[in-house]
Amino acid sequence: MALDVTFAVSTWLWTSPFDQETVKLFPRIKEFGFDSVEIPVENPALIDCNLVNQALKDNGLNPIICGAFGTSRDLTNDDASFHQTSFDYLDACFEITAKLGAKFVAGPMYSAVGKARLVSPEQKKIEWDRAVKNLRIVCQKARIHSLEIALEPLNRFETDLINTCEELMELIKNINEPEAKVLLDGFHMNIEERDAEAAIKLAGEKLVHFQVSENYRGTPGTGQTRWDAYKRGLEAINYTGVVSIESFTPDIKELAGAVCIWKPLAKSQDGFAEEGLKFLKKWAGKSEDERGSVFGLG
Repeated sequence: MALDVTFAVSTWLWTSPFDQETVKLFPRIKEFGFDSVEIPVENPALIDCNLVNQALKDNGLNPIICGAFGTSRDLTNDDASFHQTSFDYLDACFEITAKLGAKFVAGPMYSAVGKARLVSPEQKKIEWDRAVKNLRIVCQKARIHSLEIALEPLNRFETDLINTCEELMELIKNINEPEAKVLLDGFHMNIEERDAEAAIKLAGEKLVHFQVSENYRGTPGTGQTRWDAYKRGLEAINYTGVVSIESFTPDIKELAGAVCIWKPLAKSQDGFAEEGLKFLKKWAGKSEDERGSVFGLG
């Protein structure tokens, strides 16, 4: 049975930050066979929506907007000025998302990436409550633009707040706003989830985006990932969204340092994208020469 999904790739695979030059990747992304492109918004001022819209149209690609939540963008910080910085940034992201015709802003926007500490239960509760309160405000901002947010659990080395789908679903329950949805990333799931299939099923209809790479953040199909579990989970919830390759290049030093990639993960970034998509199409049943044994299915 084939998954009813489409495929995307993040421009982070090649470059950072996204700016006017980044749209030159779009013809290549389309040529490889992708349907959509993930646009990471690191600096909103660098994104020319008219230029990006035309490039999307010219290449027949759909946009997916992902946020970048560095130290200054922290909705759980003790200093409320960090919350306002986050709100201002997300307002800009929502405007870009609406102008480009995307449906949601994705990412771990509940806290700053890299904020990973052993804190007291009392401090954890304080920060959890701040995330709930502030993400309610973010949902209300998204509603103005008829958009949603896709919240992403990260592994323990990148955050101490939300590591698993179960924790994220509890956060969403507490937020109690219809705009709060789920993004799952297989790289983080491989570290944190006991059962990837069960995590996907738990997300259920809240799952609006699914990111993948290998367990070592390399090309899909070249590592130890349980692709069979992913497929069973996505089939069980009738997922019809996008499956997107997200990884990074060691050539952009600041980005590579942030995600701890110290060496190339493939012979070339183009090869990463092209071979990864070929694998994903076979895995999803979109290719005539699918072989179940390749995916641990037989």
